Amino acid sequence: MKRRTLLKLAALPLAPATLRPAPASATAPQTGLRARVRPGDPGWPSASSWAGLRRSVTGKLTRLAPFFAGCQAAKTSPACTTALARLANTFEIGDQPALTQTSGWIDAWTSQPSAYALAAENTADVAAAVNFARTHKLRLVVKGGGHSYQGTSDAPDSLLVWTRRMNDVRLHDAFVAQGCADAPQPAVSMGAGAMWIDAYDAVTTRGGRYVQGGGCTTVGVAGLVQSGGFSNFSKNYGTAAAGLLEAEVVTADGQVRIANACTNPDLFWALKGGGGGSVAVITRLTLRTRELPATFGAVFFKVKASSEQAYRELIARLVAFYASALFNPHWGEQISFNADSVDVSLVFQGLSQQQADAVWTPLLEWLRARPGYVFDKPYQSLALPARHFWDADFFRKNAPGFMVPDRRPGAPAHHALWKGDLEQAGWYIHGYKSAWMPASLLQADRQAALADAIFRGSRLWQLGFHFNKGLAGAPAAEIAAARDTAMNPGALDAFALLIVAGGEGPQFPGMPGSGPHQAHARNRARQIAKAMDEMLKVAPGAGAYVSESDYFQSDWQTAFWGSNYRRLAQIKQKYDPQGLFFVHHGVGSERWSRDGFTPNT
Repeated sequence: MKRRTLLKLAALPLAPATLRPAPASATAPQTGLRARVRPGDPGWPSASSWAGLRRSVTGKLTRLAPFFAGCQAAKTSPACTTALARLANTFEIGDQPALTQTSGWIDAWTSQPSAYALAAENTADVAAAVNFARTHKLRLVVKGGGHSYQGTSDAPDSLLVWTRRMNDVRLHDAFVAQGCADAPQPAVSMGAGAMWIDAYDAVTTRGGRYVQGGGCTTVGVAGLVQSGGFSNFSKNYGTAAAGLLEAEVVTADGQVRIANACTNPDLFWALKGGGGGSVAVITRLTLRTRELPATFGAVFFKVKASSEQAYRELIARLVAFYASALFNPHWGEQISFNADSVDVSLVFQGLSQQQADAVWTPLLEWLRARPGYVFDKPYQSLALPARHFWDADFFRKNAPGFMVPDRRPGAPAHHALWKGDLEQAGWYIHGYKSAWMPASLLQADRQAALADAIFRGSRLWQLGFHFNKGLAGAPAAEIAAARDTAMNPGALDAFALLIVAGGEGPQFPGMPGSGPHQAHARNRARQIAKAMDEMLKVAPGAGAYVSESDYFQSDWQTAFWGSNYRRLAQIKQKYDPQGLFFVHHGVGSERWSRDGFTPNT
């Protein structure tokens, strides 16, 4: 399954961690945890208590119902038809407090609405929700963009803090973090509910600068920063987390705190890649902005091999070609290896179209000179002024179809997403695995082993190498900045993040239809696991990316954060000793039952 990139556009015209998981004794003492309550339990808030919360936030509290409840009486009813139609627009999915951008994962979780949602519009609203949840021992959930594959922005019987309306964006010519004496620098401040398309519109399209963010335009800014944050051009600009200058947060005690390098620096570090929803609720964050290169561009093609031997040779050739020609800050995104073909979908920055074509000429000449290869999709390249890379109006006029706008009446004109990302609207996951591929595999004496593993793995499932999601090959300054974040240090020494994944269309509870075919989904999950196992033979102990990883990852503490987990757990204990903030496989979650309601003894 391809993710967060310019997918299917070619069809349009024109050091691995080796530590063991930290034992419970090394994370935080088993004290201060209180079982949470559900509706119907003796401690569940009374109607008057909920009414009091609603008054305190001027009516922004809503009781939620299953989104497809209207389909139960009649699957052809107007209510059911309207609900189904909303799934065609990822912006509209995000505007529904009862929905998530992923509908679930076989044998893992299913998207279900919270009992109540507080549509926060300011920091005081967030603090009110945090205090209410702590006082009444409620399961608290935070949702911005709602893209979590792990279901971390979803939990039944909970109180949802929904930050979608906190979406203001403000540019700074000379920002200095509170309490710091650093030189002023250009930056952008955003509310916790802003999406990356909001950031890019303000910073790049209108402001003429660059901010390191996410590839999928509907992903929430706050969630991506807390997970680390890669985009199309991370090979040159590093991670979003490394660009964080300051955050305003609400901690578990209901206090509003500023976190930056000078004020609450430990909390600041934890927010930079420590995973969303574990330590505090971000209400505002400020990121550095950069000078914009002259051009952004892309290269697409798909080539098929006519025999097993030809496919082996193609893989080996591509591995060597990447190591010699593409392993640098100019290139990002992915190459996917299928059973007998290779799909190239890459982006570049700082090159003209002619320069980009010159890079690919030797490989293209090699392919065209051999009868064993056929182009299923011809080689295409394009370059455009970088200022227009996320400009919906520019694409509408010059390359219609590349971006899909939010066509609802009153929708912001800049709200658009890449056409390829539509395939994941509400998708239901069968299996999803990731692994940081160490750059040592690109050394001349290791390339043959890597190519052989790719051949074996791709016979089982598609292998997607996301080169922009490994920082090896990036400028030294960007690697150093990323090293001062909570992410697994293995990402710094990886040339790519390997993703092996698959799923199907939306499977929200109550939708018309028979639901997912469980046996088929589980069989696909097993194939995905086997394919990754083949790759891990050349990268044993490789870590995984917290935002794009296996729900069932057994060594998640080490895989997601490596040697940083112990420090993260200490910070979690300092700011949230009662474990108010809980997400699946988040910092401190080993202290709780799988659903986050019962402390482990």
